[in-house]
Amino acid sequence: MKKIIVTIVSVLLVATVGITIYMVREMHLSKKEKPEEIIVKYMSYIEKKEYDAMYSMIRANSENSDSKRNFVNRNSKIYEGIEVKNLKIDNIKVENSESDNVIVSYNMTFETIAGEVNFRNKVTLIDTEDGYKILWNDNLIFPEMEETDKVKVSTIKAERGEIEDRNGKMLAGKEIASLVGIVPGKLKHKKESLKKLKKILNIDIETIKNKLEAKWVKEDSFVPITIIPKIDELDLMEMGFKEEVQKEQKRQKKLLNIPGVMLSDTEIRSYELEEAAAHLIGYVQRVTAEDLKQHPKEGYNSNSVIGRSGMEGLFEKRLNGKDGHKICIVDEDGNIKKTIASIEEQDGENIQLTIDSNLQKLLYEEFKKDKGCSVAINPYTGEVLALVSTPSYDNNDFIRGMSSKQWDALNHDKDKPLYNRFRQVWCPGSTFKPVIASVGLETGAFQENDDFGNEGLSWQKDSSWGSYYVTTLHEYEPVIMKNALIYSDNIYFAKAALKIGTNNLMKSLDNIGFYQDMPFEILMSQSQYSNTDKIETEVQLADSGYGQGQILVNPLHLASIYTAFLNNGNIIKPYLTYKDDAKGETWIPHVFSGDTVYKVMEGLKGVINDSNGTARSAHREDITLAGKTGTAELKATKEDTEGTEIGWFAVLTADKDVKKPILIVSMVENVKGIGGSGYVVNKDSAVLNQYLKEN
Repeated sequence: MKKIIVTIVSVLLVATVGITIYMVREMHLSKKEKPEEIIVKYMSYIEKKEYDAMYSMIRANSENSDSKRNFVNRNSKIYEGIEVKNLKIDNIKVENSESDNVIVSYNMTFETIAGEVNFRNKVTLIDTEDGYKILWNDNLIFPEMEETDKVKVSTIKAERGEIEDRNGKMLAGKEIASLVGIVPGKLKHKKESLKKLKKILNIDIETIKNKLEAKWVKEDSFVPITIIPKIDELDLMEMGFKEEVQKEQKRQKKLLNIPGVMLSDTEIRSYELEEAAAHLIGYVQRVTAEDLKQHPKEGYNSNSVIGRSGMEGLFEKRLNGKDGHKICIVDEDGNIKKTIASIEEQDGENIQLTIDSNLQKLLYEEFKKDKGCSVAINPYTGEVLALVSTPSYDNNDFIRGMSSKQWDALNHDKDKPLYNRFRQVWCPGSTFKPVIASVGLETGAFQENDDFGNEGLSWQKDSSWGSYYVTTLHEYEPVIMKNALIYSDNIYFAKAALKIGTNNLMKSLDNIGFYQDMPFEILMSQSQYSNTDKIETEVQLADSGYGQGQILVNPLHLASIYTAFLNNGNIIKPYLTYKDDAKGETWIPHVFSGDTVYKVMEGLKGVINDSNGTARSAHREDITLAGKTGTAELKATKEDTEGTEIGWFAVLTADKDVKKPILIVSMVENVKGIGGSGYVVNKDSAVLNQYLKEN
């Protein structure tokens, strides 16, 4: 009986153990990741750049560290080199397996620097004690890839668009320059050589040392130092070549006499007008990490440039091209086995401006030593012919390389050469009087022949003004609008403003664009008539009548208002982008009547053509000009003798049939002691003499 019991127990034990083993095995199998899950997990690590995790999922050829290092190195270089993004795995199928091997096929799609890549692939997984392991080889990266193959990424550089003037002359474009570099291993007598370089190139020795001591530099490296103009041999062969070309040739010979110094051709962005158009055209600089964050998926890379100011910045999206890219599998001899993906380069768009290069240079050369600005437009079409700010800087310096000392000098220059004056607002002085005259006629506050009476050279409305008086420079008879414009009578226009009244004047100025953004490609500061939202006092109102008080006007806005005097009272919209069929577009219609502009124009013609006019020196026999001078006083009090004077001249061609119609507004910040507004008149006259001589 005991024997039977023991036998039964033994059978039961065997059965129990068998059941337990079966259950454990089933539980293990249920917990094991499925083959399709394994491949999805593996591929998910690619975008995360978790190559160690990828390696832990493969069946490696060996367990040594070199194997892992090679795996990580190969995969990281390829996937990061082609810039894999948005990786997707789908249509996964587990195929019939033999023994412990499982074959999984799948579709793989991802974005790269050269566009989308899509292929079907398969991988073998081996069942191990630790679960399925991927049997890795190179065709897991691309189906066609073998162990000795490489992935080659080629970049086809796109051309940045050029900026041209109205006649097709280049304002910004490419140029071949000379790159000055040093080969450290060939540099002899380093201390003395660096001193020579400092003298020849005007570069700090410390700057040169920092470049030579960069981590990447080796003895045989070519270390770029700066960019200088390239000397074209054809220029030297021409009779009477420029003196500066000869000087540059001598400088470069001195450079090449220093052992280890070399010159290499390089393509750069070049600005033909240099200082004459720096504020208008702007400049480009190499992109920063911040730029790349702000402009994702816009074709920028670490070697790209981006517009920082002026037209370069304004038209960046149109000017900037997109580089082309090609991804290929190449064999060990460099032969292309297969092109994985490719995108053609897209060159940037050329931008043509309404600017006249010759006029831009003429205005700059006349005013380059002054703190001021000039705008010139075609008064009938609105084409902006010139935008000049002085003093200026050479925008090419930002391309060729600028030392920290040069940058500091620019920023701390008391004359503020980096400051763009044509974008700002300024006290217009007497150039504002034609506006007051027009508003007075339009509102019916007075008529053109109303005699305001001779008050002498000083006047106040009544004793409520205390010690404050309006002063003027000339006495004349009769005191009517035309004469007041010719003699630039402050008292007349102070009275005119009082007759118009605060509300009518503010409403009228609002109607001609004050406190508004101009419809113009470049954002200009808004013109104003008060530091608050209204003209506060009677004295402020009177001062506003002759362009003082708190009146501030942008020069281009003032020029636009003046276009109404040639366009039957319509203010013409200014623009910078060239059109083949230039036609004037009205910005603000019917601000003044035809009758009003005729009467005001008679006064403006008198300013230049009457023997008593304040701009008589601009008179011409061949063409009728009209205009207005202005001298704005900037001082703390009426008695202040230390204040400065802003000089203005607004001048326009008055004949409808003139071949080259033009309207110029120029401003100089300090004309006190050098002729007042007459200083500006003489300079604009010199420009017009050149510009109109072919008329």
